[in-house]
Amino acid sequence: MKLSPAVLAGSLATRQEIDYNSAPPNLSTLANSSLFETWRPKAHVLPPSGQIGDPCMHYTDPNTGLFHVGFLHDGNGASGATTDDLVTYKDINANGAQFIVPGGKNDPIAVFDGSVIPSGINGAPTLLYTSVSYLPIQWTIAYTRGSETQSLAVSTDGGRNFTKLEQGPVIPSPPFAVNVTGFRDPFVFQNSKLDAQLKSAPGTWYTVISGGVHGEGPSQFLYRQHDADFQYWEELGQWWHEPANSTWGNGDWAGRWGYNFEVANVFGLDEQGYNEEGDIFTTLGAEWSLDPIVPQVSDFREMLWAAGSISPSCGGKKVKFTPNMAGKLEWGHSAYAAAGKVLPASSQASQKSGAPDRFISYIWLTGDYYGTIDFPTNQQNWSGALLLPRELSIGKIDNVFDNELARETGSWRVKSNHSGILTLETLKQEISREALAKLTSGTSFTEPGRTLSAPGATTFQTVPESKFHVITATLSFPQASRGSDLKAGFQILSSEHESTTIYYQFSNETVMIDRSNTSAAALTTDGIDSRNEYGRLRLFDIVEGEHKKVETLNLTIVVDSSVVEVHANGRFAISTWARSWYESSREIRFFQDGSGEVTFSNVTVYEGLYDAWPERS
Repeated sequence: MKLSPAVLAGSLATRQEIDYNSAPPNLSTLANSSLFETWRPKAHVLPPSGQIGDPCMHYTDPNTGLFHVGFLHDGNGASGATTDDLVTYKDINANGAQFIVPGGKNDPIAVFDGSVIPSGINGAPTLLYTSVSYLPIQWTIAYTRGSETQSLAVSTDGGRNFTKLEQGPVIPSPPFAVNVTGFRDPFVFQNSKLDAQLKSAPGTWYTVISGGVHGEGPSQFLYRQHDADFQYWEELGQWWHEPANSTWGNGDWAGRWGYNFEVANVFGLDEQGYNEEGDIFTTLGAEWSLDPIVPQVSDFREMLWAAGSISPSCGGKKVKFTPNMAGKLEWGHSAYAAAGKVLPASSQASQKSGAPDRFISYIWLTGDYYGTIDFPTNQQNWSGALLLPRELSIGKIDNVFDNELARETGSWRVKSNHSGILTLETLKQEISREALAKLTSGTSFTEPGRTLSAPGATTFQTVPESKFHVITATLSFPQASRGSDLKAGFQILSSEHESTTIYYQFSNETVMIDRSNTSAAALTTDGIDSRNEYGRLRLFDIVEGEHKKVETLNLTIVVDSSVVEVHANGRFAISTWARSWYESSREIRFFQDGSGEVTFSNVTVYEGLYDAWPERS
C-alpha cells in the first residue's frame, strides 16, 4: 500500500538515524519503512511502494501513442504506468492503484498474467487474462479442474480501469481430457506466417497459453480468434511440446525445458526488430526441480528464448513449432517472467527516437527470491523491480572461424559459410536505445586503459559520486587465454568493507557475479542473498585478415543503487541485487586473477543515471 504522509515522515526521520559509515545492525529490528531509500533504484520500473510481480498486459494505446507497461502488484491484481520515451514513466492511477483486481465471478481468488489487444472490442483495449478460482496451483501437484480460465476485460478510460465482461470465461478450460500442469498467462499476437499456414484471414489474432502435461512435459497451447468480438477461440492444440525436464543440446546454453512453461510470448523478428513476417521467436519461463520433487516446491525457474520454424500437422488444420536455436534471455537467478509487446514505429517513443517497429521486453527481478528468503521487506516497504526495457532482434556474429566452438548446438545457428568463415545468428538483446542513450548522456569520466597480467585489484583513479552509474568497457584477451584459468573484469560498489566482483572466466566460459563480499548487512541480517550469479557466454574465434583472435568482450554494467545489470556483446544479460551497505562503497576496480593477460580499453563511467519517475513525490 501507499504510505501515508505521516508514516513517510517518520520513515525519513528514522532513515536519518541510520549510520551508513558504521557496521549495520540486524536490519529486521529497524522500524518499518526505515530502509525505503537505502537500496531503491531510480531508473527502473517499480510501484510507489509494495511488491511488484510479473510484468504483463503491456500495449500501445492507438489513440495516444503511449506505451502502457503493466505488472502484477501486491498479489491483488495489476497496476501499470505509461511512457512516451521508455525512459520516464507516469503511474496510470494515483498512488499506483490497480487497474484490475480479483473478486469477480470468474476470478474470485486471483488475477494472473494476461495481454492486451490494443484495438479489440468496439476498438477499445481488450485484456485477455487468467482468471483464478482455486489455489494452490503448482506443477508438482494434481491440477484442480476449473482453477485457471481465460477471461476478457475492456478499458474505455485510457487504461485506468479494465472492466470485466459480465459473462463467463472465453476459454473455460484446457483442451479436452488433457491432464495439465498449468494453463495460464495468455499472450495475444498476430503472425502472417501462421495466417498463411492455417489459411486464416490476414490480421487474425492468436493466443498462446503456457503450461504442460503431467507425466509428459511442458507445452504451449495455441488458440485462434474465431469471431470479431473475441468471444470464441479455436483450440489448435499443443503447437510446442518438449519431453519432461529435457534440454536444448547439452543444457549448457539454454538450461532446461523443465516440467511446466509459464509466461510465453510469441513474435516475429528480423535484424531491424519486430516483423510479423520474420523468424518466429518465443520467450518463456521454465519450471523444474531436482529429484526428489517436493510438492509445491519449484527449485528452479529459468527465463529462456527459442527461435524456430512452423510446419503443418493434422492435415494442415494445426501447426507445430520446432526450435532451431535456443538460449537464456536472462541468466540471473532472481530474474524471471519476461513479458514483451510490439512497440510500433507510430508510438510516441519510437516517433521521438526514429525507431522502427520493435518488440520490447521487461523482466521481473524478484526482491526475495520468489518469497523463499526472509528479506526485511517491512523495513524496506517495497520489493522487486522490472529490469530495464530490452529491444529484441536477430543479431549476427560475423567472421567466425569454423571450428567446434561455432558448431556446437548452442544459442546460435550458422547462417552462412564462406571458405571456413562463418556468420552466426542469435537473439540480439540490448537495453532500449532510448534508455541507453539517456543512461550514457550525463557527466562522465574516462579511466585510462591498461594491460594486467598479475592477480590483483587496481582502484580507478576517479571514484563515482554515488551508487548510480553505468560502466562501459572493452576487454581483449590473447588466444592463449582460451582454456586457461584467467579471470578478468571489475569490482564495483567497493570499499575496504565490501565489494561485488564481475568477471569473465575462461575455464567455463562464464560471466560471474561474485556476491560473497557484496553486503556487510548479510553478516547481521538473514535474507540478504549472497549467492554468486553466473551465466554462459562464448567468445568465438574471430578471423581478422590472416589471423584469428578471441572475440572482444564488450561490457555495459548498470549500477542503480542495489540493482545491477550486466550486458555483454549484444546477446547476453545477467542481473541481480548487490545491496552494499557502507556509504563509502562506491569505488570501482580493475580485477584480474589466474594466469594470462587482459587489456582494458574504452573504459567510461557515466554518473547519476536518471529519475524514471519525475512526477512522484
